[in-house]
Amino acid sequence: MKTKAVRLYGEDDLRLEEFELPEMGEDEILAEVISDSLCMSSYKATSQGARHKRVPDDVADNPVIIGHEFAGKILEVGKNWKHKFKSGDKFTVQPAMEVTMEAAGYSFRWFGGNATHVIIPSIYLEQDCIIPFEADSYYMSSLAEPYSCVAGTFEAHFHTKYGTYVHEMGIRNGGSMAMLGAAGPMGVAAIDYIIHTDRRPSLLVVTDIDQERLDYLAGVITKKEASVNGIELLYVNTTDKDTNFLRSLTPDEKGYDDILVFAAVKPVVEQADELLAFDGCLNFFAGPADIGFKAEINFYKQHYNFTHFVATSGGNTDDIRRSIKMMVEGSLSPQYLVSHVGGLDSVMYATCRLPQLPGAKKLIYTQISMPLTAINDFEEMGKKDPLFNELHKICAKNEGLWSPAAEKYLLINAKPI
Repeated sequence: MKTKAVRLYGEDDLRLEEFELPEMGEDEILAEVISDSLCMSSYKATSQGARHKRVPDDVADNPVIIGHEFAGKILEVGKNWKHKFKSGDKFTVQPAMEVTMEAAGYSFRWFGGNATHVIIPSIYLEQDCIIPFEADSYYMSSLAEPYSCVAGTFEAHFHTKYGTYVHEMGIRNGGSMAMLGAAGPMGVAAIDYIIHTDRRPSLLVVTDIDQERLDYLAGVITKKEASVNGIELLYVNTTDKDTNFLRSLTPDEKGYDDILVFAAVKPVVEQADELLAFDGCLNFFAGPADIGFKAEINFYKQHYNFTHFVATSGGNTDDIRRSIKMMVEGSLSPQYLVSHVGGLDSVMYATCRLPQLPGAKKLIYTQISMPLTAINDFEEMGKKDPLFNELHKICAKNEGLWSPAAEKYLLINAKPI
């Protein structure tokens, strides 16, 4: 079967190509990809090429399909997996496997999210990383992967009890938390998750220097919604605010029990270290593009104030299943994350420019041709194009947000790729 896919050949070398997939094996699955949400990690892989930990050294000769936040539908099942999967099953992917650094969207020639059709390799089936779902839209399942990353990172936090060697895992329940540089797409997911899960801080301070992004966040995840769940939520533009101001927001100005750093920026990491309370946990969530990225930390404070540091990359299958369950139950609102929608032919442009593009998640529908378009621009675009006019009407009924109804209309009426 032929597929169209965006493939990585090297540093800043992405190509949209049509090529023949190999014949599916007995331990493999042939699938149709429907949606993929773009991730900064794909930008980093694109900018680094073979220097990236997950990208093969021979990528120039054996290009890989990019995209790892994807969902689709199974078309054919190899005979060794017919006991578990069948044609027509919807699926999403946990790209990070426990047994290898290889991952969909970075390492495989025939398996990645920015494609019309893919071959699911046996290793993903053996690792139980192909996960069925029953949500009424594909985009929810694409966004289950970024939600699983934040679900996992909150589990990685830990705190201690003085005089013992026992670590209590998770954020401090009822404590003070800060998310620094967090007004991007993953920050949206993290705020949505933390105010709706069962282990929550009493104070959550979200910082950034981009007022437009902060305003977007404040509009979709309101202080009122957080308050209903027992959290005082503050959005702070730190352009003219220093560390002392951020510390003053905490009870008795003691600092923060838990801090997540969403920007791989040296001053932000060092500010987080300064803001930690006694027994505070700093989580470096941002994945740096610079393989030599460094920041200074206060080891005196680490020794005497028992501060500590963690970092995570991705979630696991339990995290993604928990995220899907919370979405289906209505606890999470993945529509908050979607600011732009496009077709497979917009992937190269968007991926290479992700750091500069405004808004939150860029959602790709791989079976269609469509320029990357902000939902906020649907109304203006609709003056000339009936497709966008109808999409604007559908989104307007959902407070200007993406929805299953908008997805269904787009998939039926958009131009095929």
